[in-house]
Order: sequence, then structure tokens, then C-alpha cells
Amino acid sequence: MATAVFPELLGDFHVHSVFSDDAVSTLGENIAAASAIGLRELRLVDHVRESTTWVPGFLAAVAAEPVPDGLRIHTGVEAKIMDSTGALDIPNDLVVGPGGVDAVLIADHQFPGIDGPWSPSVTIGKLDAGLAVQDALDLLINALVAAMDSVPAAQLAHCFSILPKIGLNEDDLSDEHLAAWASGAALTGTLVEVNEKWGCPGARALAAARAAGVVLVASTDSHLAADVGRYARVGQILGTVTS
Repeated sequence: MATAVFPELLGDFHVHSVFSDDAVSTLGENIAAASAIGLRELRLVDHVRESTTWVPGFLAAVAAEPVPDGLRIHTGVEAKIMDSTGALDIPNDLVVGPGGVDAVLIADHQFPGIDGPWSPSVTIGKLDAGLAVQDALDLLINALVAAMDSVPAAQLAHCFSILPKIGLNEDDLSDEHLAAWASGAALTGTLVEVNEKWGCPGARALAAARAAGVVLVASTDSHLAADVGRYARVGQILGTVTS
């Protein structure tokens, strides 16, 4: 795993269980897989919406799992950004911190529009109708920064994965966009994950994050225990980053 070069690869900070409706492995299976591959840190994460009621049960189930020596468990919930104000699709009674989840994973599952989440096809339509690319990216960066500021502990999940879905890429982000994004993460103590599944963020964004003092973590975004801690793309991405 090249951990001597990239210690981030000793952790997997984004792993789903059957508490998510699109994952197949149990919490215990994920913990066992992490221990077997030699990870030292594991964040157990599942998808929430405003209507979600199972978070206390999830936390109780995590607390009931035996944890092998040498492995540290973190918890989290993954929620999409709802709009350009940075509002998140999380339960109103969600507790973040003591007695609750350790962090909220902020996800760009859809584009944060001015009137709610825009699907990729709607966003492409807006761009085709005259929304300037830089104006659209302003909406995205401002929403990300506001979302980071809205919760006491956050992690950016597969950040900028929305861009190729709408016909853009990270090269379209200006240096000013990345500086504002990185500064927002640094000021709020938000972790930035390098995501194996989506291969993002890329080198420019991560260099900006490192220069700002942001902590980077690795994640597989696993939905199957056999994938936990197994990296190919993340090490390659980290190898391209300069600060």
C-alpha cells in the first residue's frame, strides 16, 4: 500500500454498511476487513436524509462491535448539499460531537442550485441556456464553504465528483476558487478525503488544500467489505500533489 510514502493509506475514512440502502456489508464485516488489511483508522459512514431516523441505532450498533487492537473507529453520516446556501440534507435532531456522530460528510451528489439541488441534466440545461461556467462554479464553491461552516465537524466526500457529470472538470476551477475552497476547509477544520471510487479531488485542489494546512485522508467509498482499504488511484493522486 506504499504507506511509508503515503501514511494516509493506513486509513479508510468513508466506508458504507447495510445502514445505507446501496451497500451490502455489515459494520462488523467492514471492521474485520479493515483490521485484516492492516488499517489503523476506519470511518463508518452511511447516507442520511432529513427524514432519517436510524442514526441512534447506527451509533449503538457501532458501539456494540468489538474493535481489534490497533484500529481506531470513527463515525459519520453522508449528506448531500441542497442548494447554493450550503444547506445539508440532514436530520434536524442530528448530534455531531459527543453523544453523536463524529463528522458529517458533505457530498456533491447533485449541483447546489439557487432554488434547490439540480440534477446533472438540469445543470447542463442551465449551462446551455446561458449560465456562465464561472458563475456556476461560484455557486458550487460558495455552497461548499457555507456547508463546511454549518456543522461542527465535517469531511468533504468525493469533492468535485459532480463536475464531470455536468460536462466540466477541475481544470475549470480558477486558482481563486481553489484558494477559497481550501481556506474554508482550513478555517473550519474540515477534512478533505481523496476518494478511490471517483478519483477526486485532483492534484491542483489537493495542493491548495495542503498549502492551506488542510488534513487529507484517504477513502475507498466502499459499499462492500472486500474493497475496504484497497487503494490504487488514491496513491497515484497523492503522488502528483505538490505544496
